[in-house]
Amino acid sequence: MEIHVSDIVKDLQSICTSAPFSDDPIAIRILHQCDYSKRITLDMAKSGNAGRPVRVYADGIYDLFHQGHARQLMQAKSLFPNVYLIVGVCNDYDTHSRKGKTVMNEDERYEAVKHCRYVDELVRDAPWEIDEEYLARHKIDFIAHDDIPYGTDDCNDVYAPWKAKGMFAATQRTEGVSTSDIVARIVRDYDVYVRRNLARGYSAKDLNISYLSEKKIKLQNKMHELKDKGKKVIDSIGERKDDIIAKWEEKSRDFIENFLLLFGKERLTNIWNESKDRIMNALSPPSSPTREGSPVSNHSMNGGESSDIDESMQPPRKTSRYESPSPSNSRPSSIHKYYNNDFSDDEDDLPK
Repeated sequence: MEIHVSDIVKDLQSICTSAPFSDDPIAIRILHQCDYSKRITLDMAKSGNAGRPVRVYADGIYDLFHQGHARQLMQAKSLFPNVYLIVGVCNDYDTHSRKGKTVMNEDERYEAVKHCRYVDELVRDAPWEIDEEYLARHKIDFIAHDDIPYGTDDCNDVYAPWKAKGMFAATQRTEGVSTSDIVARIVRDYDVYVRRNLARGYSAKDLNISYLSEKKIKLQNKMHELKDKGKKVIDSIGERKDDIIAKWEEKSRDFIENFLLLFGKERLTNIWNESKDRIMNALSPPSSPTREGSPVSNHSMNGGESSDIDESMQPPRKTSRYESPSPSNSRPSSIHKYYNNDFSDDEDDLPK
């Protein structure tokens, strides 16, 4: 197939711009240029012999637009060689009454879809069920959707008529991802997301929680921050432990070398001998007196050799308080006279 530079430029421009709404002038002009009088069959569309772009329509809610939605639209865009993809998005009224409340409102969902690169045109307020009039108004050739039956109060499958007419092309769902799955994750991890949003500046009113819950969650956030900081400090120490050990070994070697330089073998021997003499002198007790009170002579202590130390230099001996007086220490004369008087037992000497 021959590719022109103009086609490449056109494709690049479509990627860099958002899709128009169906009531925008550019979308209306493209609609008027389409010759819808000639019916395009499925074989013609697949072979690329339709003679014009095949107008494929996909619809949905597209709440919390995710990769499953994008993959569905990519499949719809890739159904045939030349596809003009029109996407219909249902409004809030129909969606809330038939399926339930959405997270995003209708305007947010419109904007999310129209910025998908595979979308060529977007229809707002898309109907829940498609009829012939709607197909003709938008000149739709085929409807693209997954093959699961979507029932309503009136029928079991809203796409059944178009399947019967050969105007339906099935796309595949992306397993494991859906809007309901995302909402379930948010509900399951509610506390985590509340703490996150409070940390980002949201108020208790914004999150519909009480004042006490807000304070409690903020305290939990502070505790988690301290825990994370402590973990980072421990991890950083663990990463640097090899460097710390290497530096410690280097410093210890330097310390030992400097110590040996200051205190060699000879120096340590002299220090030890001097310290030993001082310790022995400090621990040796002084000379003790003999039992009779006379000091031990230097002659006996020195093995019979006389000492040059004068005996008068010896400290005086202290007499015990209750020690009996020695015969050499006599009492005063007044006391001696009583001891020297002769007391006789003779009756003549007794007073009359």
